[in-house]
Amino acid sequence: MNEVIQEYAKKLKLSWVREHYHEIEAATQEEFLLKLFEKEIEQREDRKINLLLKAATLPELYGKPFDWKEIELGQGLDKETLLQGAFIDTKENMIFYGGVGAGKTYLSTLIGLNAIQNQGKRVKFYTVASLVNHLLDAHEKGTMNKLFKQIEKLDLLILDELGYIPLHKQGAELLFQVITLCYEKRSLIITTNLQFGQWNHVFGDPILTEAVVDRLIHHSHLVLFKGESHRLRESMFNKE
Repeated sequence: MNEVIQEYAKKLKLSWVREHYHEIEAATQEEFLLKLFEKEIEQREDRKINLLLKAATLPELYGKPFDWKEIELGQGLDKETLLQGAFIDTKENMIFYGGVGAGKTYLSTLIGLNAIQNQGKRVKFYTVASLVNHLLDAHEKGTMNKLFKQIEKLDLLILDELGYIPLHKQGAELLFQVITLCYEKRSLIITTNLQFGQWNHVFGDPILTEAVVDRLIHHSHLVLFKGESHRLRESMFNKE
């Protein structure tokens, strides 16, 4: 009998039921079935979240809870709606602007984690440099469509460190294609240490830069990180 139950559960792809059905204790048949279904769904949800977390390649979060003291939120934003990623459902973008080490990457990672764990959203984190390298490699190998299809499945794309490294012409054009692919269809978080007027230093072409900025600011909110580097401050404190 046990082997038959396990075989049926396998055919129905009920992996928790197949391994653990005998552990369920219940007073009635209805309660037994209910507990079986609850455990199976719980395992599937956990497995889905773990797969989403693995695919997202988010940075590890270390240190103290996020400090909002020197963060200036744009009009219509508040901490709770930002953390819970309400902008993702409305296909809006976030531009995180501030100095190096001010917490931009930390907050974008926190939002990404919440979007996955609380809402089951598809999230992907790249530094701009790493994404451009992926794009150039895919272009050379003829696998651009595959990479674009992966991006099209996302709910949120996080592009970290825009402005740290100038892009070559082809890399800038491919990044523009990604931004266009996301326009009004999925949300972006972009972290940068440059004002919009300085983005030409990254893209190297005024017309391309204008096109990028135009697409981004149409449905975007600006978050200002006005503090000094947390890493520098902690390093100086530890030396005292």
